[in-house]
Amino acid sequence: MTEPFFYHERIARGADTLARLRDLPITVCGAGAVGANLTESLARVGCARLKVIDRDRVEERNLSTQPWQRGDVGAQKARILGNTLFRALRVEVVAVVDELSSGNVARLLAGSGLVVDAFDNSAARRAVHEHCAAADVPCLHVGLAADYAEVAWNEVYRVPSDAQDDVCDYPLTRSLVLLAVAVASEAVVAFAARGERVSRAITLNDLAIGSY
Repeated sequence: MTEPFFYHERIARGADTLARLRDLPITVCGAGAVGANLTESLARVGCARLKVIDRDRVEERNLSTQPWQRGDVGAQKARILGNTLFRALRVEVVAVVDELSSGNVARLLAGSGLVVDAFDNSAARRAVHEHCAAADVPCLHVGLAADYAEVAWNEVYRVPSDAQDDVCDYPLTRSLVLLAVAVASEAVVAFAARGERVSRAITLNDLAIGSY
């Protein structure tokens, strides 16, 4: 990772913050609409120790909300994301193609200085939530529903019911995804720079961002 890639981030945030972001080991759980866009955002603000966990492959219906190209359809999301970011920025993303569960969560999240939960199902979210609480690992959850998004630290997070776990049949706009990703990215930067853990709730229709 070379300094010219992060010229504007260094001016805006300072060299000390970029150094902390570079050295913080971050695991992003999920490479869907939130996870893939957030991983790209984190790489572009200077995070250099990134791991992404996702079992899925790119589908055509992912192209409107996720950072894929037509030629990526059929590829494993975690691997194609890692390859793309290495070509763009020389950031080496550890790609884990696996289904996270309560049985393997400790192994998959080992070594994380920060975990970001961007999963789209309650079982995996619960496994991450409970493991990070027990292991005292900082964890940020990012979730979407209709025109609402939340960016919540583990201490205040409530795992949603599985009623909305049908990932093929819920409303989702790219605008809400990118708004949530921007807020989550800033939450990660604030944590790395100052140890802050600020949770936010976001609604798209009135463009409101408030305390969670």
